[in-house]
Amino acid sequence: MVKKSLFLLSVICLLLCQIVLAAECPLEGDVFPDILLPAPQNATEKNYLGIIEKDSFNLSQIKSKLIILEIFSMYCPYCQKEAPMVNELYQIINNTPDIKDTIKIIGIGAGNTAFEVDVFKNQYNVPFPLFPDESFTIHKIVGDVRTPYFFVFKLADGFNEIIYSKSGSIQDPHQFLDIIIKKGGIDE
Repeated sequence: MVKKSLFLLSVICLLLCQIVLAAECPLEGDVFPDILLPAPQNATEKNYLGIIEKDSFNLSQIKSKLIILEIFSMYCPYCQKEAPMVNELYQIINNTPDIKDTIKIIGIGAGNTAFEVDVFKNQYNVPFPLFPDESFTIHKIVGDVRTPYFFVFKLADGFNEIIYSKSGSIQDPHQFLDIIIKKGGIDE
């Protein structure tokens, strides 16, 4: 009787774990949710995103063909290590006139307050807009992904089509850029 009870308890635990883990991360080809974010206070960042006169905006309103979105945490040592490579990616894009206005980068701090996001931004000299996700709302929407996590999506037929979805490092910024340009159908 005890063995049967333990077996049933084990089966129930396994089923519950599967239900909890069922929140899947959006993958390539899926639609990325059109998340509402507060407009940056910084005029340069507002201009970069093309949302100058707004208090809040949806991702699809960013003036760009491709959007690179990094889910990070200021407490994540991998995100800290990745910051210089993502900054380099930003610089490569920003210094390439043919794609400068075609690809934008933003970051969302999973579980981070505005203060924590600012600390990360200042400590790692992040040149692109970062947004707090203090209550993990966005993080939950994207499947509780590990950090850092990178999504790249393009506006296609009125929705955000994911062309890249991957956890971990972007590795070489030049190679990463080549991959997303190719997948995004962007002509340099």
